[in-house]
Amino acid sequence: MAVFLLLAGVVVMGYMIFHNIFVKGAVCKSNVKLHGKTVIVTGSNTGIGKMTALDLARRGARVILACRNKQRAEAALADIKRESGSNEVVFMHLDLGSLKSVRSFAETFLKTERRLDLLINNAGIYMQGSTEDGLGMMFGVNYIGHFLLTNLLLDRLKECGPSRVVNVASLGHNFGKIDFNCLSTHKELGVGKSAMDVFNIYCNSKLCNVVFTHELAKRLKDTNVTCYSLHPGIIETELGRYANSVFLMLLKPISMLFFKNSVAGSQTTLHCALQEGLEPLSGCYFSNCTVRNLYPKARDDAVAKKLWEVSESLCGLL
Repeated sequence: MAVFLLLAGVVVMGYMIFHNIFVKGAVCKSNVKLHGKTVIVTGSNTGIGKMTALDLARRGARVILACRNKQRAEAALADIKRESGSNEVVFMHLDLGSLKSVRSFAETFLKTERRLDLLINNAGIYMQGSTEDGLGMMFGVNYIGHFLLTNLLLDRLKECGPSRVVNVASLGHNFGKIDFNCLSTHKELGVGKSAMDVFNIYCNSKLCNVVFTHELAKRLKDTNVTCYSLHPGIIETELGRYANSVFLMLLKPISMLFFKNSVAGSQTTLHCALQEGLEPLSGCYFSNCTVRNLYPKARDDAVAKKLWEVSESLCGLL
């Protein structure tokens, strides 16, 4: 019995150390206040987006919740106002799967808001399908919608500088590739419907986020706008949101033990948005509040330039 208790204690202690180092992770250490600043957080009605918006509201920022689902966004709005004690939080409708909606959001924002100091492109999706513009769903929502939104708001960001763009990507970008032939033929980053096909397409969309950030930083050189991409960590139910109930049931015990919660998952986003002195690292990729090296495919200048040009064409920006 004594041996069993000793082993159990060792296991519990080992898990606590593992959890604090690898699961909970680093914490954003910035104490900066944001009174008089305006931020947009896409997909901020749930998960790490909601926790990011809550933290920024607590710091005094005017926070725009840019979300597709009105009912869920209004519930999040009420929660954030109550928990932050701030009335400077508003909901604006944004469907990243619709280029028309992205343009409408940007037009309304530019007409009604004087400032934009932080743009946090947080929203993401993990499911197959097509957008209303005929783009692959994950390509359209995870990347193209944010590409267009960022470009439509860049002038305002420059006017209000120093300002930042933060693109929430994923460690999965390491497994991704950008197939321009597939994009040309299917307006999608991959074909197939198997679980592995869907995972690959998700990773491809996240590689686009990182490559976009690399190219954006080059185009913003000598301006007062900087940009960063990041891996937030493996977040509880992050990839299972649209999965079937059996998968979610099987995933739950694992996610409780080994996945970050939403508060922990928001820390690297907040670090990139708030930490003083990051300007020389514009274009870099972060994980666990630390800058990380990228594989060559994620910082390939020729690929980045071509992706930008293809994206402009798909968005009608040319």
